[in-house]
Order: sequence, then structure tokens, then C-alpha cells
Amino acid sequence: MNVFTSTEGQDSPAHEQVVFCQDQKTGLKAIIGIYSTALGPALGGTRFYPYASEEDALRDVLDLARSMAYKNALAGLDHGGGKAVIWGDPERIKSEALLRAYGRFVQSLNGRYYTACDVGTYVADMDVIARETRFVTGRSAEHGGAGDSSVLTAWGLFQGMRAAAEHTWGAPTLAGRRVGVAGLGKVGKFLVGHLIDDGAEVVATDVSAKATAWTREKYPQVDLVTDTAALITSDIDVYAPCALGGALNDDTVPVLRAKVVVGGANNQLAHPGIEKLLADRGVLYAPDYVVNAGGVIQVADEIEGFNFERAKLRASRIYETTRDILRLADADGVPPVAAADQLAERRMAEVGRLRAIHLR
Repeated sequence: MNVFTSTEGQDSPAHEQVVFCQDQKTGLKAIIGIYSTALGPALGGTRFYPYASEEDALRDVLDLARSMAYKNALAGLDHGGGKAVIWGDPERIKSEALLRAYGRFVQSLNGRYYTACDVGTYVADMDVIARETRFVTGRSAEHGGAGDSSVLTAWGLFQGMRAAAEHTWGAPTLAGRRVGVAGLGKVGKFLVGHLIDDGAEVVATDVSAKATAWTREKYPQVDLVTDTAALITSDIDVYAPCALGGALNDDTVPVLRAKVVVGGANNQLAHPGIEKLLADRGVLYAPDYVVNAGGVIQVADEIEGFNFERAKLRASRIYETTRDILRLADADGVPPVAAADQLAERRMAEVGRLRAIHLR
């Protein structure tokens, strides 16, 4: 079943298209959200997660699709913003048949949306989905893809963190700083390596015993703590939320001891107004959709014909983009989120307008 619905009445009414997808025999229940195609086909990953309700899944896909539009705009990509969620426990229901059914739904959009990996989906899953659609990226190297996009997500995140450190302490390095990493999954584990190489002290946590065990073996110098609450109330200079969204909320911000927040998780602000609460406490927040764009830069490059060095060079520019946004925020007296939104909306409007020019 393929149902197109308006988002009228939702918190994000500006979405171009929302598609509900269902295949009862495989257990597939998915939602594809397209926020904007002003800059080109929407690009964003597929999240496979056991949401408590369909309403939660819909809310997440709407928020994530909007973030992808702004992320792609600020990364300089010729892609709009979209996202998809598959509602269910990937450990129980993920199968070849389900992924291929999902690929058929992606194909039915005729290129308005390109999918890739996200929480709960992996490179191998993209290879399966690609058997039913050509509008998929983030595939394995043996299938002509770019492989794990978290590699450049972590690299770009580290560049954003360098820019935030320069803005706060005068030098683009984390050397001698204590960085708290919440989440040691796809992105967090690579970020830890960059931080240690740069001379930072790292304290970290993860809900997965497997992830913490891997970190303990790979980086014995990392100080592992029991949970995020212990992490954010510890003596850290930088907080890097790298798990699920909503990490910055009415409970965590008042007790956060870090002066800088730069993380890989999407939608870190639990609701509008949190950015002001951070600013009022003197905490510098680098917008997540700016600093974690390395992954989407990588998978977008794959669509052209992947070249790792070219993609890494593009991801390295997150340093300059973050620096410019932080300077603009200071100059205008607004939180960095407002400055980033302004730049993204300007590019979507200016470049999107060109599509009105008729081409034979």
C-alpha cells in the first residue's frame, strides 16, 4: 500500500511529500519524508528503529527530513532534504524480502528521493535495497559504492569541533581538552580516534556493552563512565552527543558542564528554545546538521562516481563552514542555529529559484 498524505497540521507543515509504505507479508512499515527538492533530488538515510508508535515514527521522519534539507544546503550539495524510517526492531524483522520491498517503494518515487544508511541500517542493507532501486547510495566498495559513510561523518565532525575550539579558546585543536563522547557506535568510535590523535583526553559512554568493550581494547586510555548523566555532569570541556537525537533538553542543559557542544547525532535540540538556553548558559553549540554532514557528502559523492580523496576534501571544508557560521552568529547577536538556518534558507531560495528558468 502506498499512501501520499499532506503534513497539514503537523509541527513541520512545509514538507513537499510524505509517503507511507506497507507490505504486510514482509512486515514492512515505512515512512519516506521529502522536505524540499529545491536544490535537487532529496537525499537522506533510512532509519530502522522500534518506535513506540506510528506518531513517533512520523514525527521523527519529519524532523529528520527537514534537517537533511538544511544539512545538504550548507554542505554545498545539489540535493534537497529527505529521510525515511522503517518502523520495527531490525534485530527481529529485518530480512532480504523486507529490504527489497522497501527498495521497490523508493524506486516508485522515480528519483525524487535517494536513500542511504542511518541508525539500524548498514552498507550491506543498501546493497540489498539496490537490487530493487537505482536511487540508493552508501553501497559497499565491491558493488561500486563508497562504503561506510561514518568514516567521513566522524572526520567532518572533528573538523567542526576544531572550528568550535578555535572560536572558544583561540586555537583549532582539542589538545589538552577533555572531550565527552556519548555513543560509541558508527561515528563515535572513529571520532575517538581523531581526538586521541589530536592530543585530547576522552571520556565516553555507550549503552552497548559490546561497544564499550571494543573501546576499552582499542583505546585503553579512554575513561569509560556508566551513562550519559555521569558524562555530562563530569568535568569536560566539550560534549559530543553521537547517539540518538534530543540529547540537549530541559534536563540535560542545566547540568551540562561543557563549554562547547559538537556532536554527530541528528536533531540534538529536544525542542525550539533549547538553543537559547544553551546560549544563556554560555555554551557554544555548533549545529548538528552543519558538523555531521561528512557522511552525506560521502554518499553524495558516490552518486557522481566515488573518489575518497575528493569526498574527504569536501568534508574537510566543514571546518570553514562552522567557523563562518559561528562568526556570523556573533556578529548578528543570534545563536549559531539561527545563523546556520539563515544561510541554508538563502541558498535554497536563491538556487531553487533557478529551476523556474525554462530549459528546452
